Amino acid sequence: MKKHLSSLLAVCFSFVAWSQTNWVIDKNHSDIGFSAVHMVISEVTGEFKEFDATVSNAPDDFNGAEVEFSAKVASISTDNERRDNHLKSDDFFNAEEFPEVKFSGKISKEGDKHYLVGTFTMRDVTKDIKFDVKHNGTIPARNGRKAGFKIIGVINRFDYGVKFNRAMESGGLVVSNEITITCNVELNEKTEG
Repeated sequence: MKKHLSSLLAVCFSFVAWSQTNWVIDKNHSDIGFSAVHMVISEVTGEFKEFDATVSNAPDDFNGAEVEFSAKVASISTDNERRDNHLKSDDFFNAEEFPEVKFSGKISKEGDKHYLVGTFTMRDVTKDIKFDVKHNGTIPARNGRKAGFKIIGVINRFDYGVKFNRAMESGGLVVSNEITITCNVELNEKTEG
């Protein structure tokens, strides 16, 4: 009886290990973007050019998969050098003192919906976040599988000590407090060897 139980447990554990895989972000097919309302009437968009992410212990539906992400603040780009330099200054991100923004948490599935749940750190301030995630699917590829996601969430930059602003004569602020984060992510299954 003990021998049969041991064999059954070994099969179960090996199945769990087999069904949980690790993934790395495909930087050539992913973008980490953000947008802010400018002068109440329009949006300015930007992105981080240098970033890294891993997803580990991921079952096929990614529920409970562990996510680690970081982006280099100095790589920020809004296609305007003057504005980029201002964003890297202490008025905003302070790239010299706080060189990275980070996320650590999990993908959580609730019903048919996925969420990114965990902590987001900017300017050395860490807050809990919950972003919407759309799992676009998983497909076979030449070197393992690929999985695609779209992630959308909103943070209040004031919560992270990014408080630079100016009031306009007509009312409202030059830069919105709320920042929308939009990420299109393609993952590559990490294969051994």
